[in-house]
Amino acid sequence: MKEGGIASRIADPYAEALISLAKDQNLTDQFGEDVSGLLSLVEESDQLRLFLASPIVDSEDKKVVLQQILGEQIHPLMNNFLKLLIDNRRIAFLPEICQRYLALLRELKQAVLAEVTSVIELTEEQKQTVRDKVKQLTGASEVELETRLDPSLIGGVVIQVGSQIYDLSLRGQLRRLSLQLNSTV
Repeated sequence: MKEGGIASRIADPYAEALISLAKDQNLTDQFGEDVSGLLSLVEESDQLRLFLASPIVDSEDKKVVLQQILGEQIHPLMNNFLKLLIDNRRIAFLPEICQRYLALLRELKQAVLAEVTSVIELTEEQKQTVRDKVKQLTGASEVELETRLDPSLIGGVVIQVGSQIYDLSLRGQLRRLSLQLNSTV
């Protein structure tokens, strides 16, 4: 827990500076795409994450490797931002910075993140239904979905928006029914 606090204190100012730059340059969505891609890249590759976080690896080597991996896929200003993180020895906090940037972008766009857990992969129509329901419940103008699979739900979905949980799963319904039956006995 202590590490999360330190990471947050380090990541927040960088993410706030990045969103400020993005707003000034009218690049919030472009940076959002870049940040999402970087976050996926670092989360999917333990080897890359460890390489970037290593204090033993030379800063120039880190820059070269990132350039080889990313090429021209990200905006030049985002590339400069990554170099700044390397120079300031903050590149190890890239996942936290990316997550915080995406949270700030959602705030800016009056959007929310809905974490949806289901038994099977949702169709696009089902995802749109979830988005519409979350918009109705939260008043948000946009809804981003993050989906997970959990066979133990039996059926239905569990939707989490912030600290609110909407359990529409068969497992949840059975649990509520069991509680009602136990309370009447």
